[in-house]
Amino acid sequence: MFVGAHVSTAGGLEKAVERGQERGCESIQIFNQSPRMWRPTKYGDEDFAAFKEAMDDSKVEAVIIHAIYLINCATTDKDLRKKSRDTLTNALRIGDGIGAKGVVLHPGSTKGEALGPALKRAGKVIAASLKETDGCKLLLEQTAGHKGLIGRNFDETAELIELSGGGDRLGLCLDSCHMFVQGYDVTDEEHLAAVLDEADEKIGIERLGAVHVNDAAAPLGSHLDRHANIGKGEMGRKGLAAFLSEPRFEGLPATMETPGPDKKGTSKAEVTLAKRLRREGLKRREK
Repeated sequence: MFVGAHVSTAGGLEKAVERGQERGCESIQIFNQSPRMWRPTKYGDEDFAAFKEAMDDSKVEAVIIHAIYLINCATTDKDLRKKSRDTLTNALRIGDGIGAKGVVLHPGSTKGEALGPALKRAGKVIAASLKETDGCKLLLEQTAGHKGLIGRNFDETAELIELSGGGDRLGLCLDSCHMFVQGYDVTDEEHLAAVLDEADEKIGIERLGAVHVNDAAAPLGSHLDRHANIGKGEMGRKGLAAFLSEPRFEGLPATMETPGPDKKGTSKAEVTLAKRLRREGLKRREK
């Protein structure tokens, strides 16, 4: 597992690597453009080369891109659907350019429409974006279970993967906070193993490409997507130690997206704590 954090690309792609290094990250996650705007950041070959050079000179082992939240692949609005497809395609192209392990995507919302047709619309958008790009994986993130959001359970995600073509580039990203507030108790080894067995049965655990490590500021099954700092929420240190030490997460980027002690994002102290909790979890599993 490569423990890391979401970091800013302000000043250039390579600056994200520097910020990851400062926090002691083994992996980093970035936005490929402003998450609040449709306008893409224009990166070219020189930017990709500078990023790769920075990675080679650092101890950061992996990078994940998080697609912007404006994307809604399931919308009935044709203009918004085209913007979503173009923006997703651009994220995947940048992923190809920097050698990202994948692009994490929130697939979208039904906005009150029927689920079946919404999944089909989303599948067409995702399939088109994959067809227009080379090799970067697309990792569908499990949601916190808000009404209307696609990806509320493994069945929905499995159906979306099938409707998107079912190819090897389609994968999964699991978020500890999202799973917890969905109603999956992932705070001890036994319950977590059962959840992953379900994911394996319905999706295939080989599709798991990344995890997000966030404590939950809301209770189990609340469906409220509220991230808390590591060890400060409902999951607690012991619960996150169990999550961080899960054997089936070995080799995956594990990104923290916490508020941070100063509300400026995950701190170096949190990265250090997560690594310590992982070691503690591994020791408990050995007993």
